[in-house]
Amino acid sequence: MMRRWSKAELWVPGAYLAVVVAMLVYVVVGSRTGDIGFFGVWPVLATAPTSLILLSAVGPAADALDGSAPVTGPTYSGSEPPPEPPQTEFMPEPGPPPSDWVAPDTSVDTSLDAWFEFGFLGAVLFCALVNATAIWALLRHVARRRATRTALA
Repeated sequence: MMRRWSKAELWVPGAYLAVVVAMLVYVVVGSRTGDIGFFGVWPVLATAPTSLILLSAVGPAADALDGSAPVTGPTYSGSEPPPEPPQTEFMPEPGPPPSDWVAPDTSVDTSLDAWFEFGFLGAVLFCALVNATAIWALLRHVARRRATRTALA
């Protein structure tokens, strides 16, 4: 018996991947021209199911999910108000720089930019592939159940 796939099984995961890739292309082009704004968040949101799982496992607050952190700090009892915090003074402004002082070069260093983009793009593409596989598996399951129901009827 020949295995038949529904049209939704073929097109929906592919369309999802095409949308994510188009968003990533827009992010790369926008980052090169400097007019990207807040659009870099959309590819991450498009892959949110997998992104949230990965971020919760390796993110900076991954330890916080294991248990409640003990609350530390001074405790006060009785009717005494807490002590005043120590007063800090602001540092005086330094004088003008000497005449032979050269300002540091603040131009953008692009040596790490390609590696940063590769990591961002790689993580988003990996998450999109996992999501597309999950979408395909879900649609395949629905198609099999529908085929089973029609075969029994």
